[in-house]
Amino acid sequence: MTELKYSNTNTYFIRGKKGGLLFDTGWAGTFEKFLKALGENHLALQDIRFLVISHFHPDHMGIAQQIAEKGAVIAVMDVQTEFIHISDHIFEKENNRDFIPIDDGKIRIVPMGNSRRFLKELGISGEIIHTAGHSDDSVSLWLDKGKILLVGDLNPLYELEAHKGTEIYESWEKLLKLNPRKVYYGHAKAAELDGDIREAPETTDVHALVKRITKLIDRGCSAEVIQEKTGADITFIKDVSRMYLTHRGVSVQGILDRIEIKGK
Repeated sequence: MTELKYSNTNTYFIRGKKGGLLFDTGWAGTFEKFLKALGENHLALQDIRFLVISHFHPDHMGIAQQIAEKGAVIAVMDVQTEFIHISDHIFEKENNRDFIPIDDGKIRIVPMGNSRRFLKELGISGEIIHTAGHSDDSVSLWLDKGKILLVGDLNPLYELEAHKGTEIYESWEKLLKLNPRKVYYGHAKAAELDGDIREAPETTDVHALVKRITKLIDRGCSAEVIQEKTGADITFIKDVSRMYLTHRGVSVQGILDRIEIKGK
């Protein structure tokens, strides 16, 4: 497996014996960066036979059709079919000219119960699992080799206790029964399961700043007003706002992970 870093969304290429699978893409407008990331990892578009999207939010499917037009087939799980175009209006609203809607006539619909058979076509041993919680169309990819999970935007494990009684908790309980060794997230850093990964990272000053920003967002303050009140960078404020408003139930650490501030 190769992790491709070219946008705020982590994208993964899995090479099978009979072809490659791409899991997720970035926001519309990142196609050239995507091509560069492929080249840096000695990969080519022709290596991608199928593309699977963890869920159809704009930062995970933004360049899917551009990749498909170069030969890859977008494989849509049957639980995802009604969500394929859920983000189209977002790109239209922001007048994003780089976005190309997915062509429904050229996708392949895969029943959840047939996911192992589908992956076997590529020579990949694993399965695709419906993991609702972050969104109703969210799916995760399980790879038998290495006991690896790719979970998209499913809330990080260290948030699990805060989500008892929810779909997020139920999805994680289902995944944990597989005894995974490593978890790869759509935005956070990969987690090794050789320790207590349910423990949240230590808080820092930036956590307090994010908390203050989210409180001001709840009060209806604009990014400019928040900047005046906090002195924070306007881009950071907008990133926090975007993640806070589009990822229901996200924690402060979850916001930081998703905008890749952690460790910088």
